[in-house]
Amino acid sequence: MNEPVFLSVVVPMYNEEEVIETTYRRLTSALEPIGETYELVFVNDGSRDNTAKIVRKLGDDDKRVKMIDFSRNFGHQIAVTAGMDYSSGRVVVLIDADLQDPPELIPEMIAKWREGYDVIYGQRIVRKGESLFKKWTAALFYRLLRSMTSVSIPVDTGDFRLMDRKVCDALSSMREQSRFIRGMVSWAGFRQTALEYVREERFAGETKYPLRKMVRLSLDAITSFSTKPLKFAGVLGFIMSAVGFIYLLVVLYQRLFTDTTMQGWTSMVVISLLFHGITLSLLGVLGEYIGRTYEEAKRRPLYLVADKLNFEKENKSEFKDPNGTEADQSRGNDPVAAVPRR
Repeated sequence: MNEPVFLSVVVPMYNEEEVIETTYRRLTSALEPIGETYELVFVNDGSRDNTAKIVRKLGDDDKRVKMIDFSRNFGHQIAVTAGMDYSSGRVVVLIDADLQDPPELIPEMIAKWREGYDVIYGQRIVRKGESLFKKWTAALFYRLLRSMTSVSIPVDTGDFRLMDRKVCDALSSMREQSRFIRGMVSWAGFRQTALEYVREERFAGETKYPLRKMVRLSLDAITSFSTKPLKFAGVLGFIMSAVGFIYLLVVLYQRLFTDTTMQGWTSMVVISLLFHGITLSLLGVLGEYIGRTYEEAKRRPLYLVADKLNFEKENKSEFKDPNGTEADQSRGNDPVAAVPRR
């Protein structure tokens, strides 16, 4: 019987051929001194370069290297989810392949876990290599999200974190399509703490989160954890109706009791354009929520796996029931669950 895995490191990848070998070396250098069994679960999110080939070569030489190869690109948050679904460790670390988050911090996270914490998330105190615009918009987003939700989501954090197995199992039971992992972890609760660090520049290559994807992630976060935009739409609609009614009374008063009449249509056109613009914007907000409800109603699997590397047992997580039934059954006899904290 194989020795139970203590630590699983989940590494989502998309076109990371320039950095993936260095990522592997730094991970192994950071994990070997810990003296515990570990696995590296690489998730190939539809890369179009040689990322998958490089990981396969690494896996041929080191059986601790495992890979989930998606049938296409499903997105970063889905790739992280798949890595958690397939991981078998007592604790699980999420880290991107670009080396902006230092693997050398993992032993400190494990030390915090041994103190009794279930989630240890990296909190950025410095963000190197990022434009002033990105730093400003990121800071604004985290604080806006905190103000709009009832869930306390830590500011200046990404997906870089260590989680206890029970936290991963809790996340695996949540199968919503529009995923915001750091928000889901905060919603799940458990005992959590921060570990501050300096976020470095990308080791190589280009960012996989341009402005378009950042906006998409922001919308996922807000619509997944807050209904305040809908409430705001209702309040704004009421205000618009009240202003329109008052304007109507003013026009009627001028027409019936004074000699002043409204000259021309310029003001009417401006007001009409303003009100119609606001109305269409509110319909867009409503459409975001309806569209996400539609996606959830289709109950499609979160991802499809084309191939796997170095997984001994058959895992059907890619066809998992939205309620996570198969995941719970597959982990029912997991010997790793008995590994105590030391």
